[in-house]
Amino acid sequence: MEAAVWAHGDQRSPAAQGAGTGERRAQEDVGGRDAQEPGVVLCMRKKALSPAHRRAFAHEVVGKVMCSQRAVCRILRLARSTFSYRGGPPTPAEEQLRKRLHELSVAHPRYGYRRIAALLRQEGWRVGKRHIQRLRRAEGLRVPPTKRKVIRRGLSTGLPTTATHRNHVWTWDFIADATVRGGALRILTILDEHTRECHVLRVDRALRAQDVLAWLQKAIEEQGAPEYLRSDNGSEFIAKIVQRWLAENHIKTIYIEPGSPWQNDFVESFHGRFRDECLNREQLWTLTEARVVIGDYRYEYNQRRPHSRLGYLSPARFAAQLSPSPAPVGLRPPSAGDGQNQNQKLT
Repeated sequence: MEAAVWAHGDQRSPAAQGAGTGERRAQEDVGGRDAQEPGVVLCMRKKALSPAHRRAFAHEVVGKVMCSQRAVCRILRLARSTFSYRGGPPTPAEEQLRKRLHELSVAHPRYGYRRIAALLRQEGWRVGKRHIQRLRRAEGLRVPPTKRKVIRRGLSTGLPTTATHRNHVWTWDFIADATVRGGALRILTILDEHTRECHVLRVDRALRAQDVLAWLQKAIEEQGAPEYLRSDNGSEFIAKIVQRWLAENHIKTIYIEPGSPWQNDFVESFHGRFRDECLNREQLWTLTEARVVIGDYRYEYNQRRPHSRLGYLSPARFAAQLSPSPAPVGLRPPSAGDGQNQNQKLT
């Protein structure tokens, strides 16, 4: 008997079922199709929550003559008084606020609405951040997007090449350090990728394109000219005077991709050994002391240090076993614009 009572009580009457359907219809999203208004469809991109959004949708529907004003207000559950609302002209206080808002936005173009609202409150205005956000949107004020920095790149005149003989490919780069007192040290490295000889290891407070070119000329006078010169896109290496001089002397350039130091692996490997064996072990107090210590390391590296890739020979002994490199031919003497005045400073 109890089972029969439960079975009978579990069945709903048609009236109750109809009421449930009405409740579900009332809970439907306002952006869907209303069952009582056939043929009226509102294709909303997002859910209309605020009265302003509903009023905008309602005006759009009425403007397209999709349905009447009464019907759209009933579908969107919008009061007809809200549909017909027209804002009055701004008061003098609102005009003054908008004027001050423009002034602060021009003075601080990178400030968003939160910081602008904070500045206004500090001046005594009783405003909230959402109020300022609405005003900025209405006035078309926004934080301009950050412009991506255009990375300057050098023009490679040669293809990526693996060194197969002496003076085939040279590579150059900078490494930074500091004295004990905090003075900056910038070190220029010029390396032969085949023999691993370090032709230049010059330290200074700063090195410009003219200085780089002057030391390259000195290395070429002593060792001969390379066929290729590999480097990153540093401003000293892609300077016009450097590229012009290299082109006139038929030395091809190989510039690696920005942010890809592994493409200049020989000099990066040398810098790792140089920092581990010299810079991290020595306390450099002055620039003069740094030049002496780094010069001694360059001599030790070239003449005595066994190199695993050279059969544990020093770079100088390995280079001596190779056929002598031809003397530089056809190199143009440096002009006044290419750093000739810098040669007087070389030691």
